[in-house]
Amino acid sequence: MHQRLFPKVNGFLYSIFYLAFPLSRINDLPIAKRRFGLITFMAKDHGPKDGSNLETWARTILSDHGVTSADGEITLITLPRVLGYVFNPVSFWVCYDQSRAIRAVICEVNNTFGETHIYVCAHGDNSPIERGDVLTGQKVFHVSPFLERAGQYTFRFDITDKRCGIWINLHTDAGEKQLTTALTGHFAPMSTASLRRAFWAYPLVTLKAITLIHWQALKIVAKGIKYIPKPLQLMKKITTTGDLTNS
Repeated sequence: MHQRLFPKVNGFLYSIFYLAFPLSRINDLPIAKRRFGLITFMAKDHGPKDGSNLETWARTILSDHGVTSADGEITLITLPRVLGYVFNPVSFWVCYDQSRAIRAVICEVNNTFGETHIYVCAHGDNSPIERGDVLTGQKVFHVSPFLERAGQYTFRFDITDKRCGIWINLHTDAGEKQLTTALTGHFAPMSTASLRRAFWAYPLVTLKAITLIHWQALKIVAKGIKYIPKPLQLMKKITTTGDLTNS
């Protein structure tokens, strides 16, 4: 779900499917062992984007940003490649401690200009992220050409072994809520059969994602919302919640 509240209202609700798996099990995934197929996963689509070890990359980010309590499994929630094509608006790296409490969520955001930014969502005191907790961070990455690179995001997560709920809202510097988004669903076991069912239930899901992004852009233009040229990406490509600076 994605809803713009002003200067003009525009929203949509679409069905989609994601993959979710612990990074320690990547080598056990049949879809990660082939280069082409109905549904595949490639490490080079994420993190350093060079095919290197994703868990090492994620744990380095956690260490560099002081998230010492996330010493358990890391689960990646992401879109797969479908027939060889992928575009991931955002992937979520859910970082647990040894008791399965969530200590951090790494949000890997991509725009349609080929750029990536990482938002590390965690409490400053390393405490667990509970379902009602709201984490706040500065918007420092240009995603939509119809929204300024300004304001603050609020992040909320409700992720269990059975369900997934992720809510990200954008507030202006004046505190007005301008955009609300949600990704909600239920987890199901991953198997050859379930992946095949997902492919036919949501055909060409990654092509659908990029197509609908441009379709919504056309609708926004038709409503007379101003186009904002893309600024140069900031040098700092990883920020944390609580970091309210644009440096």
